[in-house]
Amino acid sequence: MSTPTITRGTRRKRGPSPSRFELAPWLLLAPFLALFTLTFILPIIAAIQASFTRITRRGLFGEAGVHSEFAGFGNYAQALGDEAFVASIGRMIVFGIVQVPIMILLCTVLALLLESASAKWPAFFRAAYFLPYGVPGVIATILWSFLYVPGLSPIIDAASAVGLEVDFLGPQSILWSIANIVTWSYTGYNMLIVIAQLKAIPGEIYEAARLDGAGPLRVAWHIQLPLISPALVLTTVFSIIGTLQLFAEAQVLMSVAPAIDSQYTPNLSAYTTAFAYNDYNVAAAQSVLIALAAFALSFAFLRLTNRKSS
Repeated sequence: MSTPTITRGTRRKRGPSPSRFELAPWLLLAPFLALFTLTFILPIIAAIQASFTRITRRGLFGEAGVHSEFAGFGNYAQALGDEAFVASIGRMIVFGIVQVPIMILLCTVLALLLESASAKWPAFFRAAYFLPYGVPGVIATILWSFLYVPGLSPIIDAASAVGLEVDFLGPQSILWSIANIVTWSYTGYNMLIVIAQLKAIPGEIYEAARLDGAGPLRVAWHIQLPLISPALVLTTVFSIIGTLQLFAEAQVLMSVAPAIDSQYTPNLSAYTTAFAYNDYNVAAAQSVLIALAAFALSFAFLRLTNRKSS
C-alpha cells in the first residue's frame, strides 16, 4: 500500500487567525458606529455640557469677548423656575393620558380586523391606514387646519347650519384638536407593528382554537391579545416619548389659534428659549429635562407592565 507523498513545493493551507475573526464584526460595524456617534452620542454630550455652562459677554457692549463658565445646576433651576415650561410638561402628560390609550386601542382594533379571516382587501386597507404616516407633520397640520378654521371648515359650516357652535381652536378644545391630528398620523404606523406581531403567531394555535370551538372574539381576547402584548408595550413606549416631543403641530397651529403660545409644548418652549431669547444654555437644560421626563415615564410604564405580567 503506497503512502501519499508530499512534494516540497506544496504548503498546508492555514485558516484565518483568531484575531481576524475578532476584528471582522467591528470592521463591519465601524460605519454604523461612526455615524451613530456623530449623530447621536456627540449631540447628547454637547447638550449636557451646554446645560452646565453659562455664557457671559464682557465689556459694556460685549467688546471684551465671550466667556464661558461652569454654571452648576443654575440653568436647570432657571428652566424649572419657568412656570410656562413646567405647565407645558404637565399639559403633555394630560395629553398622553388621554390620546395614547385611544390611539393604541384604535390601532389594535384595526390590526385585529385586518388580520381576521373574514377581512376583504386587507393589503389595500393596510396601505390606506398607513398612508397618513407618510404625510409630514407640518403638511398634516396644514391639511387639518382647513377643517379647524372658521370660514374654511365645512364641518363648522355644517354645524352652524343646524345651530351648533363648534370652536376647534378655542382654549378648551385646541389640545384635543392637536390630539386628533396626532392620532390620525400615527395610528396606521402603530397598526403595522401590531400586525407584524400578529403574523408571528403560529397557525397551529389558531387551528387548535377552532377545534376547541373558539369563535373570533374568544380567539382575539384569549389568544391574540396576550401574544401581541410585546408589540402593544413597544408602541405605547414610542407614543409616550413622542408625546413629549410634540412640536410641529403646535407651531403650525400657533398662527391660527390664539390659545397656543410660544411655550405650549416642552419642545416648542425649548425652541423659543434658544432661538427667540438666544439663551441656548437654558434651552439645553430644558432639552435634557424633556429627555429625563420621557425616560422616567417610559421606565415607569415598563415597570408597571412587567409587574403585571409577572
